[in-house]
Amino acid sequence: MSRLNNRLKFGTFLLAIFLILGGILPFFSPYDVRSWNAVPRNLSPSAEHFLGTTNLGQDTFWLLTFAIQNSLIIGVVVAFFATAIGVLAGLTAGFIGGIVDRVLTLLMDVFIVVPSLPILILMASLLQGRASLLLISIILILFNWPWPARQARSIALSMREREFINTARFSGSSTLFIITREILPYILSWVMANFVNTVLVAIATESGLAVIGLSSLEQATLGTMIYWALQHQALLGQRWWWIGSPVVAIIVLFFGLFLISTGFSDMSAEKRGHQYA
Repeated sequence: MSRLNNRLKFGTFLLAIFLILGGILPFFSPYDVRSWNAVPRNLSPSAEHFLGTTNLGQDTFWLLTFAIQNSLIIGVVVAFFATAIGVLAGLTAGFIGGIVDRVLTLLMDVFIVVPSLPILILMASLLQGRASLLLISIILILFNWPWPARQARSIALSMREREFINTARFSGSSTLFIITREILPYILSWVMANFVNTVLVAIATESGLAVIGLSSLEQATLGTMIYWALQHQALLGQRWWWIGSPVVAIIVLFFGLFLISTGFSDMSAEKRGHQYA
């Protein structure tokens, strides 16, 4: 448990840093990061510009804060709706069974079998880099909800004949009450782990699309920062602060989310072990 607590604490600490960078600091930006030539170009890091400036005349540090903010918004929105829809659909399918289970399982299998990346690339190509972050988030939700749904369905199938479920059913509790009050609390740690993991997947997918120029290039995200840095030859110009800052941010953010996700997973496994003991 000590190792688990340390993992969760360190992961939460890293995530808190990103929440401050992306959730608070952008409101104090002295520049409009969407504007080019707001500051002198290609300045090295200094006290005035912590991470220097870009070839487009943007302050890299403040641009990074907005990029983190937008990437976190995408990750949290996708994770919240994909997890909520998936868990409720999966628990409903497994608990009710019958035609409801067959229909929902068919929908899960369809979205799981259909490859999401080619569809994302196709739609982004048609929109020519002008896809809104909202549209990208909706597409990511469509392709991410079946995974928690499948796992939640398996859990519901194994739990629906338990004694406490039968007791709740015979006492007149509704299906919705049993799912939300009896089964859901039992898997809450797993739900949290899946939520954090989906945040990671959503940010990684959007960043991958942005790097190849197929995301919303009009909005600053960690992926679009890398895209514009590559487009303007940041590596050849040895402007490491421009391309390096979003890369390091992605690595550290993913590491923090990984620690939190595995921490919640171990907590869920330990909780189930105590309940089975």
